[in-house]
Amino acid sequence: MSLGRVVVAMSGGVDSSVAALLLSREGYEVIGVTLRLWSDDRPDAAPLSRGCCTLEDIDDARRVCEAIGARHYVINAEREFKATVVDYFLAEYERGRTPHPCIACNDLIKFDFLLNRALAMDADYIATGHYARLVFDDEGNPTLMKAIDQSKDQSYVLFGLRQEQLRRLLLPVGWYTKTDLRELAREAGLDIADKADSQDICFIPGGDYRKFLQLHREASPGDVVDMEGNVLAQHQGIDRYTIGQRKGLGIADPAPLYVVRIEPETRRVVVGPEEALLSPGLIADGMNWVSGTAPSEPVEVTIKIRYKATDMPATLVVQGSETRVWFDEPQRAVTPGQAAVFYREEELLGGGYIVGPLDSDATRESITASVPS
Repeated sequence: MSLGRVVVAMSGGVDSSVAALLLSREGYEVIGVTLRLWSDDRPDAAPLSRGCCTLEDIDDARRVCEAIGARHYVINAEREFKATVVDYFLAEYERGRTPHPCIACNDLIKFDFLLNRALAMDADYIATGHYARLVFDDEGNPTLMKAIDQSKDQSYVLFGLRQEQLRRLLLPVGWYTKTDLRELAREAGLDIADKADSQDICFIPGGDYRKFLQLHREASPGDVVDMEGNVLAQHQGIDRYTIGQRKGLGIADPAPLYVVRIEPETRRVVVGPEEALLSPGLIADGMNWVSGTAPSEPVEVTIKIRYKATDMPATLVVQGSETRVWFDEPQRAVTPGQAAVFYREEELLGGGYIVGPLDSDATRESITASVPS
């Protein structure tokens, strides 16, 4: 007896392929779906570089589905992807922020667009190859957890998921290591067992996002200034810079200088010494709390302020639409636009988008004292 129908988002890679394999073995009726997000033949696609959605990837996904006896479909989502992910990516850089397009893709494409398509196919669930785990309590309420393989954990990019989405989601590979998955693929005779992992932003193969921005944005010059406002150089657009950047500033200075602030209103890029990058905490908005309920009092958590960062202990306080965070130890290069994601041990509590660092004179007492009683 089938455990239900599940639509598996299949990229043609090892993780999503083994996700489909595992669910098929468990007794689900698997339907593989590959989303066509960004075509090789687009004028803004990078030639000679391997991105996502190639014909090879689609063929790999199709062959895996054949091997496990599952149907396979390709759905063109280029229009939706451009509107919700690529345009967001460009707009955030124009605002002097550094976006994380994979989070937007997960929120708006994989767990919104795809889920709606799956429901239209009478599916009970969707599944992906993300490294994260779901644990359910006795009443069926889901908790999102880090993956067993901490080196591969992808829970950071899933902080935007809501309870109703999590109840429809299966994450089978979060209980395995990458080595386990490759071995399972080999044992099943799948051709993708030794396929290399993708590393780049899927619509910018090769990772040269500045070239991509130049293709889509006119130059918008401005000043590069020091922390006292003295003009040191000219730039061709604030979208060419990110917080903490050292290379490519076009400044000859005996001491190393880093981008410490970007001012979209004045088109200024502010540079300074490395110690100016340290912040006692941050402000975030656009919050999502996985449980559906925001903390009503200060909470001790660990926080990740970028995808590959190490978790750091901190205290968070929710103040209306904003969340203020005090780090136990000052952190380097708090970057507007990146996600701040909060954990309690292995459990993902929620997250939001960094507005900016706390003022240098902020204290833990000053942010916790402002919580309404």
